[in-house]
Amino acid sequence: MQKVWIYLENGTFLEAKSFGATGTSVGEIVFNTSLTGYQEIISDPSYAGQFVTFTMPEIGNVGVNDDDMESRKCHCKGVLVRNYHHEYSNYRAQNDLDSLLKEHGVLGICEIDTRYLTKMIRDEGAMMMIASTEISCKDELAKQLAASPRIEDINYIEIVSTKESYVHKSGAWNHEIKAYNKAVMSDKKVAVIDFGVKRNILNELVNVGLEVEVVPSSFKGEDLIARFEAKEIGGVFLSNGPGDPLTLVNEKKEVQKLIEANIPIFAICLGHQMLSIAHGYDTYKLKFGQHGGNHPVANNGVVEITAQNHNYNVPDNITEIADVTHINLFDNTIEGVKYKNKEIFSVQHHPEASPGPHESKYIFKQFADIVK
Repeated sequence: MQKVWIYLENGTFLEAKSFGATGTSVGEIVFNTSLTGYQEIISDPSYAGQFVTFTMPEIGNVGVNDDDMESRKCHCKGVLVRNYHHEYSNYRAQNDLDSLLKEHGVLGICEIDTRYLTKMIRDEGAMMMIASTEISCKDELAKQLAASPRIEDINYIEIVSTKESYVHKSGAWNHEIKAYNKAVMSDKKVAVIDFGVKRNILNELVNVGLEVEVVPSSFKGEDLIARFEAKEIGGVFLSNGPGDPLTLVNEKKEVQKLIEANIPIFAICLGHQMLSIAHGYDTYKLKFGQHGGNHPVANNGVVEITAQNHNYNVPDNITEIADVTHINLFDNTIEGVKYKNKEIFSVQHHPEASPGPHESKYIFKQFADIVK
């Protein structure tokens, strides 16, 4: 392992060890409290532009495999871990995490006090940082960080979204055959707007009996409305994705067209935020976001343990046009809404929750029930 130097925008300068890719990278640092699923997190497009600090101290010990990739590549800028384990032990493993990060150009940082970093982010908020295996000078790192665009200045949606439409061909994971079920074509078809969709969201949509066509984030509302009126599709899903939703001006206009056409819509995470913005209720940034697989959410008196991955949230006054269906019990922020007099609903958390928990999967069935 070689040395890596880290500089945070609050002036903190640290030295650690490096694995994975080498070089210099700039992004926003956040922390994730999940105990498992580091591969799914690293390959989640919602983390584009971010460094992920894992509070779980031991990372790498189950290796990586092709089946657990949530997208075609790893999208985060880097990962920070207390202890990295190059030697792995798991019957499904095909390779080590170090090799995966090198393949996708992602920095790995280890032998660093992740508890210290987590407390700092919790107290001061998510912030920009730079990490380098090439530059050891604090002043030079500070200079490069100051000259780099912030995460909210970059449209990562254009980077992570598919460029061509395609039909998703797999369903939920089948433990008996140790593979994903094949999709069965259905008379209920939905269009998925890809803002950075996770593969297991698509799998769960298929699993409830929907035929899933994924379309680019550059979609035109008129095209989907025409297809809905021609009964080619029965609904639209707005996916998760990275970055600040308020920067997505063009996407907002197209979503507004879908709303006005009274098309059934279900949305998760960034899609949930986009629906709020399209209705005229701008989102706001949380201090350090919510990232992890252990967040309690209340749903009509029932507590669900959920997976979270977001830095932005819908405002409290959205209750003027929507009924709140889910509340985060950590901070009482809104986690889910059903828009009044419309077949439109959304949640902030991830009900597909790959690798877990799975307590919110029922939401996909609710969408399938309203698809024409």
